[in-house]
Amino acid sequence: MRALGPGSVSSFLKTILDVVYVALWIGLGVLALITLLAVLLSFNPEILSDVVFRSANGEEISNRGILVVGPLIAWTLYVAAVLVIVERVRKIFTTLTAGDPFHPDNVTRLRVIGLMLAGLELGRYAFWGLSAWLLPGQQEIDSGFSLTAWFSVLVVFVLAEVFREGARLRREAELTI
Repeated sequence: MRALGPGSVSSFLKTILDVVYVALWIGLGVLALITLLAVLLSFNPEILSDVVFRSANGEEISNRGILVVGPLIAWTLYVAAVLVIVERVRKIFTTLTAGDPFHPDNVTRLRVIGLMLAGLELGRYAFWGLSAWLLPGQQEIDSGFSLTAWFSVLVVFVLAEVFREGARLRREAELTI
């Protein structure tokens, strides 16, 4: 089975990415709608008066709005970042399906993917830091340094440079008579 071109593994994977891309758009739309409703409902705290949030030690938490809206905003931003990553990977697979892996635009796409992965990891740190600040006494969830995540970011940036060099070599080969 071929890796590049029409009818190859890359075209099969692009089809799967297309389905995931549409599902992410639907999920983002639903999350954005729910987040908007939660923000609007947070202006009227009486609507959430029957909902009781308790800390780990049993104390009632009075700031309900931020406990509902905050995680929804975080999830919406997370899904939006994943959507950006999947969209860039789809475009890379489009060039692979066309048989042109070292397309110059793939370098920028890989750099954006690396930045999004780094942003997701930094966002994870910020989310857990804020949740620890807003909800003191809660059980600690592992929010420490993730070597795997940062290694992935580094690998994507290295791949971007490999693709940049491949595009440069392709340009030189095209200029050779």
